Amino acid sequence: MTDLVNGGAENLFFLGAGGVMFLTQPAFQLLQAKSLFPVYYEMGAELVERGNPRLGERSIVVTPSLSGTTKEAIAALEYAKKAGATIITFTGHADTPLAEIADHNFTTFAEDDTSSEMFYLETLLMALALMNARGEYDAYDETVAELKQLPALLVDVKASFEDRAAAFAEEIKDEDYHLITGAGSTWPEAHYYGMCILEEMQWIRTRPVHASDFFHGALELLEDGVSIIILNGEDESRGLVDRVIEFAPRFTEKVRILDTKDFELPGISQATRSLISPVLLATVFERLSAHLEVLRDHPLTTRRYYKKLVY
Repeated sequence: MTDLVNGGAENLFFLGAGGVMFLTQPAFQLLQAKSLFPVYYEMGAELVERGNPRLGERSIVVTPSLSGTTKEAIAALEYAKKAGATIITFTGHADTPLAEIADHNFTTFAEDDTSSEMFYLETLLMALALMNARGEYDAYDETVAELKQLPALLVDVKASFEDRAAAFAEEIKDEDYHLITGAGSTWPEAHYYGMCILEEMQWIRTRPVHASDFFHGALELLEDGVSIIILNGEDESRGLVDRVIEFAPRFTEKVRILDTKDFELPGISQATRSLISPVLLATVFERLSAHLEVLRDHPLTTRRYYKKLVY
């Protein structure tokens, strides 16, 4: 990243398709809030149709894809390549179109249900490296040293959550609709889990809504029997979620709260914890999903349409 910054890069685009793009939002938000480097978040298919005059030879484009074969992402990167941008991809496989089109590819294998943590952390590290190269993040070495402890620590978090995951899955296994909300870095995980796991992989209808928008429409859906899943993290947006937590139990008994403060991470500073709230949530959601697919007799790999039909 230092070479790109010193070489005259002028902006950065997070560019891609589908739910995996949600996983780049915490890094995007971090750069928006803490860096003066111009950064953009674009849905790939829309960019190809609409264009963006800021995308050019001095642009860095970052695209994640587990399969490396998503057609909308391929089209977007071909468009960016034609514009002269430098392309960075994070993929699960090296011998794929998205890996091969990139100027810099980072391949890390992950199972589909554990890829969220990978993409959150890879794009976070990239954002921190960019700020470090620009002199905007003084604690880079210390933060990276702490992040290196996460693989073992996240296994411990999974183990500590196992009983709760089983109980949570038992509670919701027969429910067919959930409001799901968060703010700051937990909002992308709320959106992702609702759309990509509960809807795509379990065929359960959800209504992801940002906590700051909850009081502009979604609150009217609360009544006895309505399930709401609330994700709280440790960044500056925590207060927005607290407001929903205070409100929801007045109108429904089905309030489920996942708060990253409940998970122990020995040796991890509060500054670093504030960066990894979505990683922790993705980690415990994986255990919830593992129980849910068994109780519902609906494997996470079951699809009706996705990658089965031409569309």
